[in-house]
Amino acid sequence: MSNPQLALVMLGAFIFIILLGFPIAFTLMAMGVMFGFYAYYVPGQEFFDNRVFYLLSQNTFSIMNNDVLTAVPLFLFMGYMIERSNILDRLFYSLQVSLRMIPGAMAVAALVTCALFATATGIVGAVVTLMGLLAFPAMLKAGYDQKLSSGVICAGGTLGILIPPSIMLIVYGATSAVSVVKLYAAAIIPGFLLAGLYVLYVIVRAIQNPSLAPKLPREETDIPWTKVVVLLMQAFIPLAVLILSVLGAILFGLATPSEAAAIGALGAMLLAIAYRAFTWGRLKEAVFLTARTSAMVCWLFVGSWTFSSIFSYLGGEGIIKDFVLSMNLNTVTFLLLSQLIIFLLGWPLEWSEIIIIFVPIFLPLLPHFNVDPVFFGVIVALNLQTSFLTPPMAMSAYYLKGIAPPHVQLWTIFKGCFPFLGMVFLSMLLVYVFPSLVEWLPNLMYGN
Repeated sequence: MSNPQLALVMLGAFIFIILLGFPIAFTLMAMGVMFGFYAYYVPGQEFFDNRVFYLLSQNTFSIMNNDVLTAVPLFLFMGYMIERSNILDRLFYSLQVSLRMIPGAMAVAALVTCALFATATGIVGAVVTLMGLLAFPAMLKAGYDQKLSSGVICAGGTLGILIPPSIMLIVYGATSAVSVVKLYAAAIIPGFLLAGLYVLYVIVRAIQNPSLAPKLPREETDIPWTKVVVLLMQAFIPLAVLILSVLGAILFGLATPSEAAAIGALGAMLLAIAYRAFTWGRLKEAVFLTARTSAMVCWLFVGSWTFSSIFSYLGGEGIIKDFVLSMNLNTVTFLLLSQLIIFLLGWPLEWSEIIIIFVPIFLPLLPHFNVDPVFFGVIVALNLQTSFLTPPMAMSAYYLKGIAPPHVQLWTIFKGCFPFLGMVFLSMLLVYVFPSLVEWLPNLMYGN
């Protein structure tokens, strides 16, 4: 068996093993070391003199020494602290009363709350779960349609992996050696475009069929504007200022992503103190969750870099590149094929595994098809919204089902996700047709 054929066996064996449920990071490392031991083997050498062990240790050191990835635990800590600052209920209520004259006011308020909270935390499961406990029962009690309410919570909770400051874009930047600052600038318009399509869909459906989203009772809407302003100042403004400060510092070059994330983490602690939600127990829990999630991401990087190094050394990368080039694809068909593959991978895999393991397979092909890696990264981020919304592995639906009332069926939640899934595909089509939606802001701020 030739080395390129062995590389394909390596890739096939990895996919088979992870489908059996083995931990992905350690499976990557094990496969990389096993096949790398064969690739680097020299007759007569001592077992631990094999170069694959040096490769593994160097990759581990490089990951732990990567300045870009420093932002990941800091943004995670910021998110976990905000999650525990008891701000979500105030935020949802303040937006609900301020948007009370809009059709489908509670659903629109839930979407805006999800977008803002998901942007602040970047943790899909946490946003869907918390909003499922807070807003979902409130919408059902107000007579909102189960499918519409489910779709709002599931779709809104995923926006944090697209809208900056997104942890996913940091991971993509570290994987592709692309500026995180440019990725953030490129993702702003598509991110708010998608959120706007969600809101527009809800308003149009509420106008077409008012029974899907009944108006709130007069006693809940007859609130003086002075009180509305006070509510917004107490809940919406502080969180918005924190997010905009972090994002603005990054985009305008006042701080690196890591420095801005550190300020954001400090701001989240001060926010928790201001809301009298800061306790030693909550701080310990946030630190523990941050360490656990950061370790998962770092070990995924170690395993992925080791696996991809051996895969490339054996000639696997060359086989895939030659195969794709032999198909005589143009730029559009290449983008469609790559996004279809990523869409299908989103069923069994998390976004972190797709970004770290499979996206690097496409990166060497981008120059041949004249695709900007920043544009490709934003398209991937949009595409990965579908991995949380597409049955049978729609994780947002499962998060919501876990805390929803017993009478809400899983298939009902799936059906609620389908229209919002269509909004994701529409936003991807708009970005394909009008690439300036991605390119305009980075070019304006940083040049070509």
